[in-house]
Amino acid sequence: MTASRHAEAYLEDIVKKFTVAAVFWGLVGFLVGVYIAFELAFPALNLDLPWTTFGRLRPVHTSAVIFAFGGNVLIGTSFFVVQRTCRARLFGGETLARFVFWGYQLFIVMAALGYVMGVTQSREYAEPEWFVDIWLTIVWVAYLAAFAGTILKRTEPHIYVANWFYLAFIITIALLHIGNNLAVPVSVFGAKSYSAYSGVQDAMTQWWYGHNAVGFFLTAGFLAIMYYFVPKRAERPVYSYRLSIVHFWALIFLYIWAGPHHLHYTALPDWAQTLGMVFSVMLWMPSWGGMINGIMTLSGAWEKLRTDPVLRFLVTSVAFYGMSTFEGPLMSIKSVNSLSHYTDWTIGHVHSGALGWVAFISFGALYHLVPVLWKRKGLYSMRLVSYHFWIGTVGIVLYITSMWISGIMQGLMWRAYDEWGFLQYSFIETVEAMHPYYVVRALGGVLFLTGAAIMAYNMYRTVRGDVRVERPFEAAPGVAAAE
Repeated sequence: MTASRHAEAYLEDIVKKFTVAAVFWGLVGFLVGVYIAFELAFPALNLDLPWTTFGRLRPVHTSAVIFAFGGNVLIGTSFFVVQRTCRARLFGGETLARFVFWGYQLFIVMAALGYVMGVTQSREYAEPEWFVDIWLTIVWVAYLAAFAGTILKRTEPHIYVANWFYLAFIITIALLHIGNNLAVPVSVFGAKSYSAYSGVQDAMTQWWYGHNAVGFFLTAGFLAIMYYFVPKRAERPVYSYRLSIVHFWALIFLYIWAGPHHLHYTALPDWAQTLGMVFSVMLWMPSWGGMINGIMTLSGAWEKLRTDPVLRFLVTSVAFYGMSTFEGPLMSIKSVNSLSHYTDWTIGHVHSGALGWVAFISFGALYHLVPVLWKRKGLYSMRLVSYHFWIGTVGIVLYITSMWISGIMQGLMWRAYDEWGFLQYSFIETVEAMHPYYVVRALGGVLFLTGAAIMAYNMYRTVRGDVRVERPFEAAPGVAAAE
C-alpha cells in the first residue's frame, strides 16, 4: 500500500482536536502562571478571595501546563506518530479516540474546579480528590488500549523507538497515578477522602510519584516527540539508533529510583536519601546520550537552522534538555542540595526544563503538525514563528536567571550567621531582597505568554488557509501536505 493510501486510513481528526486543545490549555496555563508570578511580586493581587489566592491558583497553573497543555500534546502526537510508524489505523477507531479526548478534557476541568474550590487531597501536589482520580484511570486505560492496540495491529514489522518512549510513559504514569493516589473515601457521595499513607511514607510516595512524573510524563513522553519530529523536520535519520536504544533502557531503569533526592535532610532514612542521590547522578549519562543523539541528528543539515525557525525550536529544546539534566543531578548532591533546597533555585531549574525543553519541543511539534493535518503547504508566517522563538527565548532567560540569582541569594541569607552565632537575616528580609527578581520573573513570563499568543494567531491563520507573502530569506521550506 502506498503512503498516500495509508494517509487516507489514518485518523487525523482526533489529532486535530488534541492540537487545538493543547494550544488553548497552553494559553490558559501560561496566563495563570503569569498572574501568580505577579501575585508573589505584588501580594495585593491575591484580592483576599479564597479562589484567587496563590495557594489555590498555583496547582491550577501547574496542572494546566503539565497535564492540560503537555498531556494534550503527548496524546495528540502519540496518536499521530504511532499510526505513521506502524502503518496502521488507530486501534478502536473514532469511538475510542473520541472517548480518550473528551474524557481527558473532562478530567482537566474537574481537576481545575477542585483546585479553585479547595476540594483536593491537601497533599504536596494538592492532587484532585478520589472521584477525579478514578475517572482519569478509566480514561488512561482507554488511551493505553488505543496506543498499544495500534502497535499490535501494525503492518510495519519494526517498532520505531519513539513508540518505545511513548509506551513507557503511558504505562509508568498509570503505575504512578494508582500507587500515589490510593485513598479511602469518607462516603460514596462525598468528596472527602483519607490518603492511604501518612508521615514519611506519604512524603516518599509523593516524591516517588513527583519525580517520576517528571521522568516519564515530562521526559520520556517528550523524548518520543524528539525522536520523531527532529529527524522528520531535519530530513535526516536519527544519528544513532543503537544509542537511542541504550538511552531508552538506561533512562527507564535509573529514573524510577531518583525520587528520594527531594527529601534530603528530612525524616527519610539516610540510606534512601543517598540511594536517590546516586541514581540521580547516574542519570546524567543516559540523559546526555539522548541529548547528543538529538543534536547530532542535524549532522549535514545545520544550515536548515538559518531558514527554519520550527527546527530551531526543536533543536533549542534539546539543548535545554541537556542543561536541565546536568543541573538536576548536580542539585541532588547533598552538599549542593543543602543550599538549593526550598529556594527559588529549584523553581529556576524546574522552569528551565518546563519552558525550555517541554514547551519548546511542544511548540516545534505543533508547528510541524498544523500544516500537515490541515493539508496546507506551510505555516501562515515563518516570520511570526521566528518572533515567537526569540521572544520566548528571552522570556525563559529572564525567568531562569532571576530565579537562579534569587535562589542562591536566598540560600546564602538563610545560612548566614553573625559573630554571636545568631541568624544574620530574618525571614522577611530575605523576602524583601527577592522582590526585584520576582518582578523580573513575572516579566519573563509575560514575554513567554506573548510568544504563545503569537503562535496561536499564526496557527489560526494557517488553519483558515491564509497565505502571507514573505521575502525569500524569511520563508522556510514548506511542509508536505500529506505523508
